[in-house]
Amino acid sequence: MHRKDFIRLSSLGFLGLYSCGISNLKNREKTLAIQLYTVRDAIAENLEETLERLVSLGFKELEIYGYNGTFFGKSRNEFRTLLHNLDLKVISSHHTTGILHNDKGTLLNNWEKTVEDLHFIGSEYMVCSYLFPEERTVDNYKKLPGLLDKSGEITQKAGIQFAYHNHDFEFEKLDETQNIYDFILNNTSSDLVKMELDLYWISKAGIDPLAYFEKYPQRFPLWHVKDMKAGTKNFAEIGNGTIDFKRIFNAKEKAGLQHWFLEQDSSDKDMFESIRISRDFIAKHDFFLK
Repeated sequence: MHRKDFIRLSSLGFLGLYSCGISNLKNREKTLAIQLYTVRDAIAENLEETLERLVSLGFKELEIYGYNGTFFGKSRNEFRTLLHNLDLKVISSHHTTGILHNDKGTLLNNWEKTVEDLHFIGSEYMVCSYLFPEERTVDNYKKLPGLLDKSGEITQKAGIQFAYHNHDFEFEKLDETQNIYDFILNNTSSDLVKMELDLYWISKAGIDPLAYFEKYPQRFPLWHVKDMKAGTKNFAEIGNGTIDFKRIFNAKEKAGLQHWFLEQDSSDKDMFESIRISRDFIAKHDFFLK
């Protein structure tokens, strides 16, 4: 039996335990997706074993991070073969700006080659993931929409949608009239630059996601789904925190949601146990797109 077949059968067998109870996770229409940053420590030890564990938990779609001319140290051919063998698909990839940390894979360092490699492995989205604290100046914020539009023009030529991922600092005031997030939304092309809305960070900032769906409909095709503990506001498994996901998912059509990713930046448990808890809650409440 080929390794790919073994992994697929193992996954289906595992998910079969849930077929009479929680959900029909094994239906291809109800795929689970995860941002690999969640399991970065495991990836640093063994990429392939980590991906196999995610497959066994029912995950078939990925958002990746850390492209630096290679994919976790693998060439694009090696990485694509690994994905194929495990029946995994990369939906999206995270990249920083390169404003101060001008490494390979950033928006300002040979972006065309980065786009080419992400297109090669089949990614549908490329996302500006983060502004480092030292990059968060008024001058850099003012220049950011132009950089995002330019990056989106290049990805669009390859059939890839560009997007911007938020944390909580974007909801701080840029000036007397607007916050940073609204400035980005209002000064970028709605076609070239979509948003990947992180439900944890916008909630931590005290902002209602639905207000942004109403103000900027169809601008949020990607979400990060993770929960927030009461009191400490630390990261929590989905369903073990305070965020009302049912209310948010009910507005997915207004948002324009196309894909969403489970993510948990840190945990007070084994991370794979946290993933299992979140997965079971997702399945029970049927937070799927189809």
